[in-house]
Amino acid sequence: MTLLSAPVEYVPTDRLRISDLPHLARRHPLVVIGGGLLALLIVLALAAPLYAGDPLNMDPFKRLQPPSAEMWFGSDSLGRDVFARTIFGARISLMVGVTSAAGAVLGGLLLGVIAGYNRSFDGIIMRVMDGLMSIPTILLAIALISLTGPGVGILIVAITIPQLPSVTRLVRSVVLGLRERPYVEAALCGGARLPKVLWRHILPSTIPSLMVQGAIVCADAILTEAGLSFLGVGVPAEIPSWGNMISSSRLYLAIAPFTVFAPGICLAVMVLAVNLLGDGLRDLFDPRSKRRR
Repeated sequence: MTLLSAPVEYVPTDRLRISDLPHLARRHPLVVIGGGLLALLIVLALAAPLYAGDPLNMDPFKRLQPPSAEMWFGSDSLGRDVFARTIFGARISLMVGVTSAAGAVLGGLLLGVIAGYNRSFDGIIMRVMDGLMSIPTILLAIALISLTGPGVGILIVAITIPQLPSVTRLVRSVVLGLRERPYVEAALCGGARLPKVLWRHILPSTIPSLMVQGAIVCADAILTEAGLSFLGVGVPAEIPSWGNMISSSRLYLAIAPFTVFAPGICLAVMVLAVNLLGDGLRDLFDPRSKRRR
C-alpha cells in the first residue's frame, strides 16, 4: 500500500498542553478514536497473562463448547480457550505490525535520503525498489519463508522488505522537494556540513509523512501476517495467532461460528484502529487542513 496524499512540509507548532487536549479531540476525533482503540488493545495484550488464562491448554472433553462463564468465547476443536488464544494472538499481530512498520520506516528513510541527495545512487536504489514493487507482497513473503522455515523473526523480515519501496519513494520525493529550497542552499553555502543540514532541515520535514506511512504499513503488516498464518506459512501453529485460529476453525464454521468470529472481529477492529489513527495524523500534520479550520 502506498500513501496517495502528497508529502507536506513539517511546520513546528507550539508545545502541546493538557488544556489543549479537549480542543484537539474536537478538531481531530480520528486520532482520539483510533489511538484509544489501539491503546486499549495494547493494554489488553500486554496484561494477557494476568487474566486470559492458558492459550495452549487442551481439554478434549470441552471441544467446540459455546461461550460460557468459564470460556467467554467458547472453545476450539482441540478444547482450547478461544478467549485466551484471541487475547494472546493480539500480541503477535501488534509485534509483527509495529516491528515491520519500524523496520520499513527506518530502512526507507535511509534509502530515500540517499536516493534523494545522491544522484549516483538514485538510479540504482529506485530500480531495485521498482523491482520489489513488481512482486506481490504475499508471494515474496512466501518465498522468503520457504527458504528458512516459519518463524516470527523471518515473518517480520518477509513483511518488512516488500514495504520498503513505498517508504523509500515517499522520503525521496520529500528530499527532492526540499534540497532546492533557499534555506537549505543558504545553509550549505554558509559552510554547514551535509549531515547537519540533513539533520536540521531535511529529516524533520519527513516526520509527518513517515508517521502516516508508518500507520499504513502497520495495518498492512497485520493483515499480511494474518493471511500468511491462514495459509500455514506464517506464525508456527503452536503460537496463538488470529490467522491460524481462523484457518484451523474454518471447517467448523457451520457448528461453531464463534471460533472464527472472535479472532476475525478483533483483527478488523485492530486494522480499523490503526487506519483511523493514520488518517487522523495526516489531518493533524497537514498545514492545508489547519488553514481550512
